[in-house]
Amino acid sequence: DIVTSLFFDNFFELNKTDPKNFLNDRFILSKGHASPLLYSLYVLLGYLDKNDLLTLRQFKSKLPGHPLPDEFLVDVATGSLGQGLSIGLGMAMGINLKIKKTPKVWVLLGDSEIAEGQVWEAVQLASYYQVSNLLAIVDVNRLGQRGETMLGWDMKSYQKRFSAFGWATYLVDDGHNFLKLKKAFQEAIKETSKPKIIFAKTIKGKGVSFLENKENWHGKSLNENEFKKAVEELGGFDYLNKLELKYIGKKIKVNTSDFSLKRNAGFDKTKIDTNYTKRELISTRKAYGIGLEKLGRKIREIVVLDAEVSNSTGAEFFKKSFPDRFFEMFIAEQNMISCGVGLSKVGLTPFCSSFAAFLTRGFDQIRIAAYSNANLKIVGSHSGVAIGEDGVSQMGLEDIAMMRAIFGSVVLYPCDAVATEKLLVKALNYQGIVYLKTTRGETPVIYDNNQEFEIGGLTILKSSAFDKIALIAAGITVFEGLKAYEKLKSQGILIRLIYLYSIKPINKEKLVTAVKGVNLIITVEDHYYQGGLGEAVSSILTDIPIPIFHLAVKRMPVSGKTDELLNYEEIDSETIIKKIKEYLSLESNLIYKTEEEKNESLPQIIRRLEKLSKIK
Repeated sequence: DIVTSLFFDNFFELNKTDPKNFLNDRFILSKGHASPLLYSLYVLLGYLDKNDLLTLRQFKSKLPGHPLPDEFLVDVATGSLGQGLSIGLGMAMGINLKIKKTPKVWVLLGDSEIAEGQVWEAVQLASYYQVSNLLAIVDVNRLGQRGETMLGWDMKSYQKRFSAFGWATYLVDDGHNFLKLKKAFQEAIKETSKPKIIFAKTIKGKGVSFLENKENWHGKSLNENEFKKAVEELGGFDYLNKLELKYIGKKIKVNTSDFSLKRNAGFDKTKIDTNYTKRELISTRKAYGIGLEKLGRKIREIVVLDAEVSNSTGAEFFKKSFPDRFFEMFIAEQNMISCGVGLSKVGLTPFCSSFAAFLTRGFDQIRIAAYSNANLKIVGSHSGVAIGEDGVSQMGLEDIAMMRAIFGSVVLYPCDAVATEKLLVKALNYQGIVYLKTTRGETPVIYDNNQEFEIGGLTILKSSAFDKIALIAAGITVFEGLKAYEKLKSQGILIRLIYLYSIKPINKEKLVTAVKGVNLIITVEDHYYQGGLGEAVSSILTDIPIPIFHLAVKRMPVSGKTDELLNYEEIDSETIIKKIKEYLSLESNLIYKTEEEKNESLPQIIRRLEKLSKIK
């Protein structure tokens, strides 16, 4: 009844023949489990045939159990409850940024999902920015999946809570009464200074006696007898088959020459001038901010969101130059990610930044962003034990594992300012989710300004024809590798140093070529073993008969100086040197006792070495 009034009383502005028209209103079904409602609407709008409904949730059906992006009204995936309002907020903010005539963003929520903390993150921010083209509707049917919600039908409490946060609120005491719904929609549209929310009291299973307001029917199908009984109570098959709703809609004219209405077409030819001096000390987080500000001057579609740490992440460079395209999201990372999804869905390219450790709070939001085909760039600073004294809660030692697990994601880990700016441009050019991992402390510039980087790439920093060992590093550990290389070289020991800046994807052919001829690979990273650089390398080289030894964070981190902590976790240059010498000593002392041992394969030799060694 709510959606019928919204669409067929013409409150929702939609050019039916052009559902992706920029000037159309947006509809987000935050309570994604109500997908049959959406698909039934599609039939009435002429987007689907009635028979399509019979394929609901079936294998390869166009109608999945929860909505996914389609060519009609769905822009984002829903079903993980509590995210729809944040996504709608991002869309509304993006629309306001692009054009003066503001299409409305309608979000239909269930009363159960109001318990999610992210909803209140969105409620606060929408009020702060006075996003008046955001209109939420709550289907207050009292029942969740397993029983009654916290507030049940206490409509006044819902109203008080949202009013206290600065929203205009409207109550409909009978959400099945079209006159009352129509009046609420009319009043909400008139309000132009605040976000609006309508609470409609409804009865779950309305119209079917054995379903009305009954528990334990959530998500359950009727058997054949129950189905027939329900249809009869709704008027019978003959009556229902004759029903026809005519959608009138509004014709919306679009000036296609208007720059602000164009969708993001990609920026594959974008370049920025990188101007750094070799050995210059600068943190990659600062280089991110400098590079982002440069990109902002070239591309108006870039917007930046930051979780109240812009003076630490480097995002403040963009903020100072383009305050109208910078959104302070405060300490609410989940809402920040979902708002970024919404912004990307109206043709903008959002960069979301916070400390790497705190981005783990938004994992579910990032997961849904991937299923929504969002074009989202996420930057995590202050990663690893290298941050020093702040302690383990701030260190971000799980972020690579988290971001590698995201469908279709790219994970980049620059080590110096040149790599940061170059990879930032690559992140911009990639249509999808990119994670850029930056470091707190200053590191020396090691690349020329004309060095090229690419998604899936790596660079070989040191190599010779005599290398027996390849050391693979990323980010901060690149410099520990360089220290180890120089010290070993002074002792007549040569190793190959590979900087794997693209942790996902990894170009297998390039990596195999890079390690060709060595007998051992060592990976070193400022991240936990699980899901990090080492496991990424191992997963690519499964069919290559070269043993891989991993150096990674393995102890509970403590506070201290960067050098102290790298040593404590045994990911510093001294540990690298120690492990390399242990291996070389074992190799040189290996005695073949039998003819059979002389013909051993490399893995067999390594297993025998392990029996002789104390290396774990």
